[in-house]
Amino acid sequence: MKSVQTVEGRAIPFGQKNVDTDVIIAAKWLKTISREGLGQGAFESIRAQEGNIFDDPEYAGASILIAGDNFGCGSSREHAAWALDDMGIKAIIAPSFSDIFSGNAFKNGLLAIALPQEAIDRLMEVAKTEPITIDMESMSVTTPFQDRFSFEMDPFRHQCLMEGLDEIDLTMAKSDAIERHEKNTDSAMHWLKPAAA
Repeated sequence: MKSVQTVEGRAIPFGQKNVDTDVIIAAKWLKTISREGLGQGAFESIRAQEGNIFDDPEYAGASILIAGDNFGCGSSREHAAWALDDMGIKAIIAPSFSDIFSGNAFKNGLLAIALPQEAIDRLMEVAKTEPITIDMESMSVTTPFQDRFSFEMDPFRHQCLMEGLDEIDLTMAKSDAIERHEKNTDSAMHWLKPAAA
């Protein structure tokens, strides 16, 4: 997983509430185990509507999505996080997230930033014309207009995102302790070793 220190750029002022994972990526896209190419299926039902915000050239290349309450509800499909990442989204800001989606986002290096509705309303306005900055070190979201919104994050998740550590990296960091344990187990519980052929 890549380290995430800051995310800065244009944000898509989506704002819709109760967006479930089927809206983020429809079931027909789940036939793959690859993460590549899922971005083209992201928000497919919304993109089918003329004049939708996701295909607006104003927000081309946006790295932040501003959403409404209860983002990512519905099924546990990890493909939702994969699709967002593949379409270039690095952070989602919303009043609340589904627990499962929040966990999947974290495991895939996506920021899921929860802010009060008043902050969301302000960011929706700013996003129409200006970039937004998320600073993980100060745990704040700022705008060019001196708005500053602080957010909270589980300390473990914060550390992992800042240092770019996934579950494999965390396990490998303990490789010396694991090796010592295996050696101690071999000598203390020799009967567990397979018999010589």
